[in-house]
Amino acid sequence: MNRLDHIGIAVFSIKDARSFYENVLGLAFLHQETVEEQKVNVAFFQAGSVKLELIEPLTADSPVHLFLEKKGQGLHHIAFLCNCLSEQLQALSDQHVQLIDRFPRQGANGKKIAFISPRETNGVLVELCEPKGDQHNEHE
Repeated sequence: MNRLDHIGIAVFSIKDARSFYENVLGLAFLHQETVEEQKVNVAFFQAGSVKLELIEPLTADSPVHLFLEKKGQGLHHIAFLCNCLSEQLQALSDQHVQLIDRFPRQGANGKKIAFISPRETNGVLVELCEPKGDQHNEHE
């Protein structure tokens, strides 16, 4: 894994949460998008060399909606960049690390993503992400 890429924060409403991150913390808003596969809207802010990702569920069956019902708003995950997600997942599997995703799936910004079970990471949901081809150089 190369470095910390972003920190995901689950919120009920990006619209309601955005003002704090922009106006109080002074973070630069980068962009907002919908990730249909994950059933979420996400908004990204630049925080030094790391991004903050606000995650808002689109539907009641979204995993983020279930997270919010159980734990409320707050830290959802931390994400690390990796060069080849498929190889990283295989290496973790070979080490008997419990994975939520055995294969990459589509995430925000065109990235491939996968999650490691919080049982392996002291209760923290860890996302691994691989940038799409044209984004590799901007992260190194």
